[in-house]
Amino acid sequence: MLELILQTSVNALVASSFTALVAVGLVLIFGVMGIVNFAHGELYMVGAFSVWYLTSALGWPFLLAVAAAILIVAAIGAVMERLLFKPMRTNPLGGLIMSVGTLFILQVAALEFGGGTGRAKHVTPPWRGVVEVFGIEGVTVPIQRLAVIGISALLLGGLWLFLHRTKAGWALRACAQDAEAAALQGISIDRYALLAMVLGAGLAGAAGAVMAPLLPVEPSMGHSVIVTAFIVIIVGGIGSVEGAVLAAVIYTFFDTFVTTFVDGTIASILGLLIMMLVLVVKPTGLMGVREKV
Repeated sequence: MLELILQTSVNALVASSFTALVAVGLVLIFGVMGIVNFAHGELYMVGAFSVWYLTSALGWPFLLAVAAAILIVAAIGAVMERLLFKPMRTNPLGGLIMSVGTLFILQVAALEFGGGTGRAKHVTPPWRGVVEVFGIEGVTVPIQRLAVIGISALLLGGLWLFLHRTKAGWALRACAQDAEAAALQGISIDRYALLAMVLGAGLAGAAGAVMAPLLPVEPSMGHSVIVTAFIVIIVGGIGSVEGAVLAAVIYTFFDTFVTTFVDGTIASILGLLIMMLVLVVKPTGLMGVREKV
């Protein structure tokens, strides 16, 4: 039983790593732009498809393909912000509709790019073998999954340093907290909305890229991810990067353990109930701040 608990904990840690990347990206976009980006899961999917193509068709090394996938998805995010979201900045509902339309466009594009069959693609893991956890026989973690944890931690740590140690990061946080006050201080909302979208999209692409060797790569792979991300940012507190990371860890550990020891459907139901309970007890989420009226 101890071995199973430890193994489940390792699996949950991997899940929380890429979930945190997706959720933090969504928080950045919503915090600065005020738009609920329903196409965020498809940006995760594009990251996975990019790695599949670059490694299988062009023979690129995995890490180089991951870096390129992040840049590709970040560029897509920049185009979305300039062409779709910027004109809808004063119309959140219009921005939401634009994101739903983008969702379908990216899915169809991925379907055609993959040959039009919808058949799942597979990326060969660049690192094979396993590592024993705490030296306990039977409790192992594949090196590929360790890479997911390591790359995710590196990206999240870099984002934290950027947000808290650079002037651009401070300006981005100021826009998220109070856009009008930030504009009065001379901060360009247009510039930092674009930066938020690029960073948010890049993080989603990074999550898809690092998970590509571990999951079937298919056009609909972003569906479950975006649902989980929404639950995480609501529980953590909408607009809170730290809350998103904390909630990602809590939710994925809970979901993984219930799925392992009970049932996946029960885990999904209980996860939604936890979200509702948090909203009843603390409407702002675990680390959210109530807006001043």
